Amino acid sequence: MESKQAECGLKVAYWWSEKKSREMNTDEFNTYLRNHGIQLLQLNFNESLSKQGPFEVVIHKLCDVMVKADTGDEYAKIIVSNFENYCKENPEMILIDPLDKVRILLNRYRQYKLIHESDLGSEMNVFIPTFVELTSKDKQENMKKLKEACVRYPFVCKPLVTQGTTLAHEMSIIFCENGLDDINPPCVAQTFINHNARLFKLSVIKDEYYIVERPSLKNFKAGDYPTIHFFSHDISRPKCFNSLTELDPDDRMNLDSNEPDKRTIDKIVEVLNEKLGIALYGVDLIIENETGRHGIIDLNIFPSK
Repeated sequence: MESKQAECGLKVAYWWSEKKSREMNTDEFNTYLRNHGIQLLQLNFNESLSKQGPFEVVIHKLCDVMVKADTGDEYAKIIVSNFENYCKENPEMILIDPLDKVRILLNRYRQYKLIHESDLGSEMNVFIPTFVELTSKDKQENMKKLKEACVRYPFVCKPLVTQGTTLAHEMSIIFCENGLDDINPPCVAQTFINHNARLFKLSVIKDEYYIVERPSLKNFKAGDYPTIHFFSHDISRPKCFNSLTELDPDDRMNLDSNEPDKRTIDKIVEVLNEKLGIALYGVDLIIENETGRHGIIDLNIFPSK
């Protein structure tokens, strides 16, 4: 009876990596849906999508494939093209989320600019730390760009591309002009904001959202210090113990008790939903020590743990 119900029920397709499947416990999710008359199928891009459908809903994390396609990978180009054509041929299908909307979040500079130019840019309690795109290793050019964009030391140097390779998560903290020799363009330089090593990951599902706290980088100040290189996933893992997340004794003595403000979070979700036009995304938030303002430091295409 159960299998017959599934055959006659809604057909939902998905595609994401095996790692994401393990994180999301897709097998358990599949069982839950099957018991409610919903058939969950993994897309096979080696076969015709039309033969696998029709689907009422398709949910995906194709960003890694999209990045490979943008860098010239021919197989990835075919996958993206076939998927886009199938979506155009089935406009009644619910797609989570449209690829043209997802592409905005593949580039850190574009996503920061979008936030800065949105209504959040005038919110008193919300900000995005000053940022600038660096495309060259020319020191004088970069010093000029940093000054014009009001990016201060220390700043975090982040790869321009947000997905598709482990390099997307390899970052650096630059403390002084000497550290400019260590940047790896193209990248985004973003002023580092002290936030007592607390990161709030906001997972948005349309109009609903969930917040979890994760470890983050400790407080830093500018000075003649060597560049620090780090892998962002290692810093913000649950229950992470890392020298870069361990507050200095003076900071532990003067901890602020800033917590996410619901009205502020509501406004962030409202504005981003309108600007992004997608239903499933994540926001990395910090709370500035001195002011209690909510700083947006990254957008993620798929909410993470």
